[in-house]
Parts: sequence; C-alpha cells; structure tokens
Amino acid sequence: MENINILVPLDFSDLGSKALYSAEKMAKLFNGSITPFHSYLPLNEVNSGPYMFGMEPASVGEYDNIEDTLHDRLAEIANEAVDSSLLTEPQISIGNPAQTIVEEGEKFDMIVMSTHGRTGFSRFFLGSVSEKVLRTSRVPVLIVNQERELDTLNRIMLTTDFSDNSRAAFPFAKAIAKQAGAKLELVNILAYDQQHEEQPEQSKIDLRRQRLDVLAKEQLHEISDLVETKVIVSTETPHEAILNFNLNNPHDLIVMSTVGRTGIDYLMMGSTTANVARHVKSPVLSLNPKQQTEQ
Repeated sequence: MENINILVPLDFSDLGSKALYSAEKMAKLFNGSITPFHSYLPLNEVNSGPYMFGMEPASVGEYDNIEDTLHDRLAEIANEAVDSSLLTEPQISIGNPAQTIVEEGEKFDMIVMSTHGRTGFSRFFLGSVSEKVLRTSRVPVLIVNQERELDTLNRIMLTTDFSDNSRAAFPFAKAIAKQAGAKLELVNILAYDQQHEEQPEQSKIDLRRQRLDVLAKEQLHEISDLVETKVIVSTETPHEAILNFNLNNPHDLIVMSTVGRTGIDYLMMGSTTANVARHVKSPVLSLNPKQQTEQ
C-alpha cells in the first residue's frame, strides 16, 4: 500500500472535510496522494439550479464555465482541509454520482467518502451513493461521517466468517496495523438462535476460538505481536453483535469484506456491511473481493 492514491468524492457539504481529514491520515501513513472529486448533473436535469454548493444561477455564471467554478471550489476546500503537498489536481465529472465515483475510482487505490450530503443533495446518504459504491467498487472504500472521522489508529477490528471472501480484507488490515503499530482484533461472530438452542457448548466455542487462532497465524503472522482474536457469542444478528461490541469497545477503524460465505447472513452486502457502515461510531473500510477478482 505504499504510495497510495486516494480519491475523495465531495459534495461541498461540511462533512467533506471529514473525508479529506481521513484521507490525509491514510496518505501520510502510506506516502500517498489525495485527489478531490465531484460529479454533477447538468443544470437542466435538476430543479434547484446549481445545487452542488448552494449558489444561485447568477453566482455560477455561464454554464460553459461551471466546471472551472467547481474545479476552483474543490481546490479551495481541499487546500483548507489538508496538507497541500498531498493534493493532486481536482477532478470533475458529469453523470450519475455512484457510477462516476466507481469508474473514476478504478484509477485509484482507495476511495474515501462521507455518508451524508447537504440538504438538496441526498445522493451521499448511505443507501444511495455510498451503498452503491460499497457494493460495486473495485477498490477499498473508507466510509466516514461526523462521528467517525479517521483520526488515531491504535485499535482496528477485522471481521471474518472464515470464508475466502472475508480473507480478502486481511492484507489491507495487516498493512494498516503494521504501518500504524495498531492493535488488530480479529473477530468472529458465533450466532445462535435462543429459541432453538441454549448457549452453545463450551467445546463448540473453544473449537471456534482455535480455528480463529489458526487463521490469525496463517494470515497475520508478520504482525503476530499486534494481533488478538475474539469470538463473540451472541443471539443477535451479526451486525448487531459487531455494533454492540464496537459501542462498548470503540475501535479507530473497522475493516471488513462486503461478501461473506454463501448461506450465512454475515458479511453480505445489504445486511451486515451496510448496517455496520450505517450505524457504528467507527470509520469502516470495506472491500469487495468479487469486484476485485473481476479486474
């Protein structure tokens, strides 16, 4: 992950600074660069005029000059938020925000974006643009918001259901933990239905812990001194178990795959990953292994 190139989609809301600050943390960690990005729809396709940053039509000037205006505004916001030496030329695109972010993101190593936009620009609410980008992006996506800006990196959670898909997130979590010297908690959820069974036998829990320890030794042996494993036994859904564990033991970052093992409602997009990204207080770095293998 050295010399990482980061794309930061911005909608000109105050939350954009959170994405820029978080991108700066990653860029400094891996000697990288940050490219501000904005996608807009032509004025004749929206009802509120130049909605992108609250200007009246007269303020924007001629339509032919709108991209120059957007470019200058992106540069201004980015230079105010992060070290200018990390910035590359701002990029402007016309089209559907989710699609253009994913397409432009293919040229980068990571996308960092916030989950909420300004009033009148609902495209950055999780469930629309953010969720579509999480589902279809070929590169890792870091989700931040008002409450979960990436600041310190002392404690990272990495989730697994033992599937090959979930292991796709391991190299990224390992690289970040190693570079930051952060504690890495490898977490697995042992869920059971209280209506059909009592709490799992201790032998079953011990077996799951042994399996998790073996996985950690196989995949994370290079940073073994930083790794801890934890099996969470819960009657809750996996995303609820992760949320509660994170609430009681706040993490600086959660790293997870968007696709889990078939037949297990664990890391499937639209359930666990989307719900975790929507509700946890920590930044979430999401990876889609199926999209990556299609490259």
